[in-house]
Amino acid sequence: MNMKQHARLSVAPMMDWTDRHCRYLHRRFSRHVLLYTEMVTAPALVRGGALHLLKHSPQEHPVALQLGGSDPQELAQAARLGAEAGYDEINLNVGCPSDRVQSGTFGAVLMKDPGLVAECCAAMIAAQPREVTVKCRIGVDDQDPEAVLPAFLSRVAGAGVGRFAIHARMAWLHGLSPRENRDIPPLDHDLVRRMKARFPHLHISVNGGVESLDQAGAMLSSGLDGVMVGRAAYHRPAEILGAADRRIFGAAGPDVTPEAAARAMLPYIEAHLAQGGKLHQVTRHMLGLFAGRPGARAWRRRLSQGAARAGAGPGVVEAALAEVSGSTATAV
Repeated sequence: MNMKQHARLSVAPMMDWTDRHCRYLHRRFSRHVLLYTEMVTAPALVRGGALHLLKHSPQEHPVALQLGGSDPQELAQAARLGAEAGYDEINLNVGCPSDRVQSGTFGAVLMKDPGLVAECCAAMIAAQPREVTVKCRIGVDDQDPEAVLPAFLSRVAGAGVGRFAIHARMAWLHGLSPRENRDIPPLDHDLVRRMKARFPHLHISVNGGVESLDQAGAMLSSGLDGVMVGRAAYHRPAEILGAADRRIFGAAGPDVTPEAAARAMLPYIEAHLAQGGKLHQVTRHMLGLFAGRPGARAWRRRLSQGAARAGAGPGVVEAALAEVSGSTATAV
């Protein structure tokens, strides 16, 4: 299966969430879903030498590195480092609206300068062998997305980018927080569909507001090439990812249960602790495993409280699993 096929369903890059432990957990549910790192800034890698940010497990593949930056040569160096570290794809962030990102002149503010984005992508493509992709918004501030988005796609595609993930919301760089920018600007999935019709040669994934596999399947059936799911995949991984291989990729079952995924994490947790890690660094991503199931509240309570204690180990997960399997409580 090639990367375009994996990109039929992907988990969005999310700061403070999609770290290597989260990605390892998500891979327990699906062999085929494309995973993304948190955004890593090119200056941190190139100027700061923070190569530890590139660490990942071989079991995470297929996995893409998302970079943030606006200097073509610096991004080229960062992309090369990412390829050397073994990532399957290098993605440029043109969608994050946070103040910190804006101050570095990258993220969503780059929607205002498609020429610079094209220059950055061309440099990244020339520097290393992995495919370079872009995650963007439909526009920022007072831009007209009907005019801005096709011009952006055309210019950046001309630099050699063939795959885009489009967050189907405007980004307001002033007046809305990053959290508000994920919810308040209205979604325009139809605009993304029109972009696919206008640029049939491009691989276009839609991002934003996708809450279920049914919705993802409908979007794929409508002609889009891929669907990128964010918070729903993080908070309800079993619901979104557990049946993804069968329903989205046509693989044989059975679907992965949250119990099976939790038990598959135990050897990983043991190895993490043996290397000096803390239990909560892994289990904080596991709190939503049983979302919507009886005992979900007991699972979260036992896991969150137990993982914070000194010397906490895999037994905390085993005890939490015992509560879920024996619970008749109402799901919360």
